[in-house]
Amino acid sequence: MATAMAAETYNDKVVRQFAIATLVWGIVGMLVGVVIATQLYWPDFLGGISWLSYGRLRPLHTNAVIFAFGGSALFATSYWCVQRTSHARLFCDKLAAFTFWGWQAVIVAAVITLPLGITQSKEYAELEWPIDLLILAVWVSYAVVFFGTIVKRKIKHIYVANWFFGAYIITIAVLHIFNNIWIPAGLGKSYPVYSGAVDAMVQWWYGHNAVGFFLTAGFLGMMYYYVPKQVGRPIYSYRLSIVHFWALIAVYMWAGPHHLQYTALPDWVQSLGMVFSLILLAPSWGGAINGIMTLSGAWHRLRTDPILKFLIVSLSFYMMATFEGPMMSIKTVNALSHYTDWTIGHVHAGALGWVAMITIGAMYAMYPQVLGAPQMYSIKAIDLHFWLHTIGVLLYAAALWIAGVMQGLMWRATNDDGTLTYTFVESVAASYPYYMIRLIGGLFALAGMFIMAWNVWKTWAINRSLPAPTPVPAPASA
Repeated sequence: MATAMAAETYNDKVVRQFAIATLVWGIVGMLVGVVIATQLYWPDFLGGISWLSYGRLRPLHTNAVIFAFGGSALFATSYWCVQRTSHARLFCDKLAAFTFWGWQAVIVAAVITLPLGITQSKEYAELEWPIDLLILAVWVSYAVVFFGTIVKRKIKHIYVANWFFGAYIITIAVLHIFNNIWIPAGLGKSYPVYSGAVDAMVQWWYGHNAVGFFLTAGFLGMMYYYVPKQVGRPIYSYRLSIVHFWALIAVYMWAGPHHLQYTALPDWVQSLGMVFSLILLAPSWGGAINGIMTLSGAWHRLRTDPILKFLIVSLSFYMMATFEGPMMSIKTVNALSHYTDWTIGHVHAGALGWVAMITIGAMYAMYPQVLGAPQMYSIKAIDLHFWLHTIGVLLYAAALWIAGVMQGLMWRATNDDGTLTYTFVESVAASYPYYMIRLIGGLFALAGMFIMAWNVWKTWAINRSLPAPTPVPAPASA
């Protein structure tokens, strides 16, 4: 008897849209990063135009690479993963479409307002209240689509990647709402309800957990799906993945005060942030080791699969960044590192090394399928991109690690009479060679993104020359 259930196809249109947006905003975000790195070496670059000044472009760069590039990647991969692991089409196609167009509207609004100086002046939360309301609407819609798909799943089990995606969606909603309780004073101006040390603590509760859940938990969801998929074998330890999940969720939320060492924040709160940061090392490395060990018995694949290189090396940078972060939270280390370029090097080892590389690997794995091609146009181009990006990250991070330690030592050096040995300007002058190396590293990463764009374009051209693909049916329920 013929089945009464019509074949239900996955909604890959919105996945394809977010996947392409990831590439576009990745190029834009890294290009702005290269521009501001150039301004640090040549301050008169761009002729002193106010809306192209470093202070205006820097928040544009962070928002573009985190929320435009990284955010689009998380939408794309979570929508792809939840459908395949739930054997169900996305809940409510129209709402899914709204999340795409709404998120792009948020990004375009940021591109317009930030260079104009319309900002709340809070790290990673610069966008003013009308845009914050749009973000809230998009995020609630995202949660409805994602969890609605989980509810309508055709299999009982919820794969661990969806646990991480779900935790990141819920936590970012809470962080966004409470950090943006502001009183509007016009369309482009508002004032926070918090003040003083409380405002700083709420901001870094938000800021650190934006890193912890947006840039860590979400991308760990990506790792737990794409690494086993690319290797062609199950995750090394499913039990470890669950332990990793709950340990990370329990600990990460408390580590934010380590951004405020030696400030007006109560000393016990600073110490609490340091202690939880050190504890955080264990679950972070547990997850990374779980991903890397999935390659056990298949290490030879790294010689021939550049996508796997991106995925596995991203985990190496994740381990590096999650070791460095807790170490920098220790008060004696923080006394040397804080406010120096060491912090910038640490952030970019995580952002360019972990987040960008896991994203690029996942995108390369996904593009042929969403574009309807048998494979990427050029595997050699992917390999070239890998080496350009890896060398770029190492140049960037190493230069700023060295510059940062040097700056910290120069700032704390004193003469026998207790006066400072060096002026601040002398430390800036000593940092100049490292700023050039930083710029070169950024150019390497940007060049890799242009190669990726060319490769994706040629892959799409392959699709145009092939017959229209047959829709993939979702498996019927048992």
